[in-house]
Amino acid sequence: MIQIHNTLISDDIFEEQFICDLCKCKGQCCVEGESGAPITREEFDKINEILPEIRKDLSPKALELIERQGIAYTDTDGELVTSIIEGKECVFARFDADGVCKCTIDSAFREGRISVQKPISCHLYPVRLHEYADFTAVNYHRWSVCRPALKLGRKEGVPLYRFLREPLIRKFGEEWYREVCEAAVLLKEKK
Repeated sequence: MIQIHNTLISDDIFEEQFICDLCKCKGQCCVEGESGAPITREEFDKINEILPEIRKDLSPKALELIERQGIAYTDTDGELVTSIIEGKECVFARFDADGVCKCTIDSAFREGRISVQKPISCHLYPVRLHEYADFTAVNYHRWSVCRPALKLGRKEGVPLYRFLREPLIRKFGEEWYREVCEAAVLLKEKK
């Protein structure tokens, strides 16, 4: 593990090579799993604020569930997570003509219709954060649905921390990310 500021970063972040391959995985990380995507209380409030803008993008089942349960619930681990439809996809998921699952929040943000980005837990995936009293653990979450991403990452030679540059900077800042890049160089020299 590498410590940068108040984070402890798993070696996997530097060693694994990864590029999401949506054509192959079809966005299954938004569909499979035991619960929805973790969100902060601040993200919960912001998503509720932009909900009127993205309502038309949501499926009828998503709208019905949001009406009944809201955009999020507290899961068995005590985390606030996005609501999921019938134990499957996130309420903010939508499927394109090729069956690829995409995020309505992310799409609306990229189209400039809203100023709120998708939850940071989604943006950072397959990196998961765990907050402790004195530090944040930054870990790689291994999941079989991401095998195509590992294959493409190895083919292109892109380490996970490089693939996740934008969300890592969004979460931790430019200086932190610059130090991650410096640590990666030092780790490579040691091998």
